[in-house]
Amino acid sequence: QVQLVESGGGLVQAGGSLRLSCVASGRTASSYTMGWFRQTPGKEREIVAAIKWSGTHTYYADSVKGRFTISRDNAKNTVYLQMNSLKPEDTAVYYCAVPAAPYIWTTVLNNYRYWGQGTQVTVSS
Repeated sequence: QVQLVESGGGLVQAGGSLRLSCVASGRTASSYTMGWFRQTPGKEREIVAAIKWSGTHTYYADSVKGRFTISRDNAKNTVYLQMNSLKPEDTAVYYCAVPAAPYIWTTVLNNYRYWGQGTQVTVSS
């Protein structure tokens, strides 16, 4: 089992930046793909970015390409989401998650089993 704790959310003006962090507990946390998702009221949760356990492969939703960067530090069991050039439409609760088992590369929401509690990101216009 993997526990996840996000931090770094907050209120920022449009054009600003935030960096989210997600710390994973568990001996094998570094063996998991880690993903960032977001959700706004009335909308389905959507993937923002994902990074392979090795850090050698990443995925970005079209809406964030060129603005967001996902990275990980396996020595710290931590994944980051650097968000630049933020827009009001980026406002959401952001969640990190991992799939049901290690060494699975997936960007499909339903394949993610373990979730953090979420952190609110609000971008004002």
